[in-house]
Amino acid sequence: MADGTAGRIEAGGPARDAAFLAEARAFLAEALTPDLRLAGRRTLGVHSEIGACRLWHRRLYERGWIAPAWPKAFGGTGWSPRQRFLFDRECALNDAPVLFAGALRSLGPLLIEAGTDEQRVRYLPKILSGEELWCQGFSEPGAGSDLAALSTRAVREGEAYVVTGSKIWTTGAHLAQRMFAIVRTADGEKRQQGLTFLLIDMNSPGLTVQPIVGLDGEHEFNQVFFDGVRVPVRDRVGAENDGWTIAKRLMQLARSNNTPAALVRRVLPRTAQAAAEAGPALEPALRTRLAGLEIELTAFEQLELAALADPATSSMLKLVGSELHQRVAELALAIAGPMAIAPLAALGLAGEAVDDGARVLAKHLAVRAATVYSGTSETQRDVIARSLIGARPALGRD
Repeated sequence: MADGTAGRIEAGGPARDAAFLAEARAFLAEALTPDLRLAGRRTLGVHSEIGACRLWHRRLYERGWIAPAWPKAFGGTGWSPRQRFLFDRECALNDAPVLFAGALRSLGPLLIEAGTDEQRVRYLPKILSGEELWCQGFSEPGAGSDLAALSTRAVREGEAYVVTGSKIWTTGAHLAQRMFAIVRTADGEKRQQGLTFLLIDMNSPGLTVQPIVGLDGEHEFNQVFFDGVRVPVRDRVGAENDGWTIAKRLMQLARSNNTPAALVRRVLPRTAQAAAEAGPALEPALRTRLAGLEIELTAFEQLELAALADPATSSMLKLVGSELHQRVAELALAIAGPMAIAPLAALGLAGEAVDDGARVLAKHLAVRAATVYSGTSETQRDVIARSLIGARPALGRD
């Protein structure tokens, strides 16, 4: 199935695509060690084990391929949207680790567009090299999909903002050196008014990270508390009280660079392998579901390939891709059957079948978040509907 899809995509492109793929495959064959491939296969959440992430990041950086979506003048590859799609798919097919890449996908491009010269010089090189990892401080206990309801407050005192409040579901806050966040600096007629976009040092006095263990048993999320944290005014992106505009643009960049088809492509072949290993005992209805998902993924890859150059389609790609990802994980759970009742804590205790079942269950639970992060499916449908009727898209409700 994967080879057939690859053939169709390559056949439709110019001769340079074949040369590009040959170069990419040669690099992946050399750079992806068995340990890195294993880390890629074992990925449950939005990034692989952090040691593998850092090693794979460094190898891509040294090759000059760490930021495919960035302009070449800022350290990007200069690749076309089609080349980025092809490379992401090859990484998925070869079990490359999933990078801790929020800054690469969204903040870096945002700073290139809307940051100051000082911010670009100060932050972009360390994002590229992987020296600094960034987390995103958007959601709060009372403001998730309704992001405009956030209440974390920043008060300006001279050349600094003093931040008080908390953020929740902050992926990788325990690993990151810095955070990009939106905070409230004023109250306006609409809740979207009075928000400001800040870059925050995670080592700042008064900042505390509290872990949250997810349903899959992994520590990926955190709650972050701000108790009088001082943030220099020079670390504001855009104008004060115009953070809503900046945040919307960042989310567009994140969705357009998220390659959801490649994420699904990592899961479906292993689901197909499990179905094959089950043999005649597998219910025919599950084989029918598998065939349907293979068709859906192939169609989605073609849709994504055609739409990558159009930023207006980012919500549609995120919506379709994340829900397809969940359906593949659900099918894998059904194929695993009773073996999927084991928690991750059972790994290595009762044999390979139980290990596989535990990972399938954990993956299913982890992917439940896919239709929540970067905007819920309901929010994406709202954005799509607004664009279709000519209304201004929004991240949350008015």
